[in-house]
Amino acid sequence: MSAVVEMSRHHPVSTPLRAPLRGAQRSRDARGRFLSLVEPARRAAPVLFVVSEMADFLKAGGLGDVAAALPRALRHQCDMRVLIPGYPSVLAGMQFLRHVGTIAGRAGLPDCDLALGRQADGLPVYVLLNAALYERAGSPYVDASGQAWVDNAVRFATLSHAAARIGAGQGDPDWQPSLLHLNDWPTALAAAYVRADNGDVPSVLTIHNLAYQGLFDCTHAPQLGLDGDALDALRFHGQLSFLQAGINCATRINTVSLHYARQITTAADGCGLHALLAQREAEGHLSGIVNGIDESWNPSGDRHLRATFSAQHCAGRAQNAAAVREAFGLQYTTGPLFAVVSRLVHQKGLDLTCAVAPQIIAVGGQLVVIGSGEPAVEAQVRELGHRYPGQVGVWIGFEEALARKMFGGADFLLMPSRFEPCGLSQMYAQRFGCLPLAHATGGLVDTVEDGVTGFLFHEASVDALSGCVQRAMRTFGMPTLMQAMRRAAMLTPAGWDRAGRLYLDLYQQMGVAA
Repeated sequence: MSAVVEMSRHHPVSTPLRAPLRGAQRSRDARGRFLSLVEPARRAAPVLFVVSEMADFLKAGGLGDVAAALPRALRHQCDMRVLIPGYPSVLAGMQFLRHVGTIAGRAGLPDCDLALGRQADGLPVYVLLNAALYERAGSPYVDASGQAWVDNAVRFATLSHAAARIGAGQGDPDWQPSLLHLNDWPTALAAAYVRADNGDVPSVLTIHNLAYQGLFDCTHAPQLGLDGDALDALRFHGQLSFLQAGINCATRINTVSLHYARQITTAADGCGLHALLAQREAEGHLSGIVNGIDESWNPSGDRHLRATFSAQHCAGRAQNAAAVREAFGLQYTTGPLFAVVSRLVHQKGLDLTCAVAPQIIAVGGQLVVIGSGEPAVEAQVRELGHRYPGQVGVWIGFEEALARKMFGGADFLLMPSRFEPCGLSQMYAQRFGCLPLAHATGGLVDTVEDGVTGFLFHEASVDALSGCVQRAMRTFGMPTLMQAMRRAAMLTPAGWDRAGRLYLDLYQQMGVAA
């Protein structure tokens, strides 16, 4: 088997909205009463969670995982409902959809229909329907060739405008949120629309990655239907920044780790928005909450693994390591197995990983990489696989079962990210007993305890990563210490319970009672 495996990228196929828009089926409870399509918690605060991706249907990054997990973590305390565009995979993935209203257009933004459905576990999901904007092949943000959709400004301004209208009670006549929870630049403009319309619904904007700001040419301004202060909030060095508008206009800003919340107020990590973020922090309006991971990350019952295991009994990890070596065509060895499970982009430091790979191979280790991303980075890791056949394996694309086996079989996870708002891979790895080697930045500082649950290095450089690899190799040669660290990592709390409580506290600080 070749050391480099090409995983074809499957894109959703556009399909018409069929029967789901007819009246939703209803069932009866034990007393014969009709159950409604959605059953919000009684007297719970209504919250609209607005996203551009959700792992239930499709995801491009960690936001998709958070969008699937956080509303579910909060739904027993709040009446949580999700709003997402009607991509083909969303329409195909919904059990039922019922038309509940129409969102009127604005300036260059078109009319849209609004439908309501629910997932199998009962989570209510609003779907914004406009075939011309959303029913197309590709990811939420780019086409099949990796190029950003030319109408992204209109596509996500329309989503944001719909969120603001729902917040004003002009979406579903039977439901109105008391809070908008916005996520990243594709939904951030909702706060500007609330301000432009003198609305009173509060909003919290969660920044999952400040580097993606939703920058567009100023020629798009007339299409957005904003003026005055709301339009001024968009202007960013001769462009329009959807994220800046959200930071300016949202009631509260939070990001996905404590350390990252501090970093983004500095010139080095603020992506040109540090002064504004520092101002919001000084006002007491910026905070950080570390993400969690969902309960499916449990090695004692994960169906994707060749063998399950626990912190007390880790023998099954050897079988998973064997499965990984087989999948990547690696030779058998008793040396350590290093893994990379990541988007293949400059941010993730894959050039640093490639630079230390010869060091890993020279001392009897092996390396496996899974992911996709920027063509230049993909080419770099492909070349590494060709240079070290049988010792380095590369899978271009993504396969969930294989990724989980990698976490469950590899000894170490390489995460030399130049910046990392939170990171999920290090938490997945720890839960599966794979020790992260991570650059001390952002959420990696908050989730990896150096020398206890993993290893940290303090400069995004080849030398620093190389020194960290040496520490890991020494630890691998001391089985008692290695097992103690593995067990500590597996027992580190990383679920959504704690993050959920902190989000509820944030909601309550904004006057939204759960």
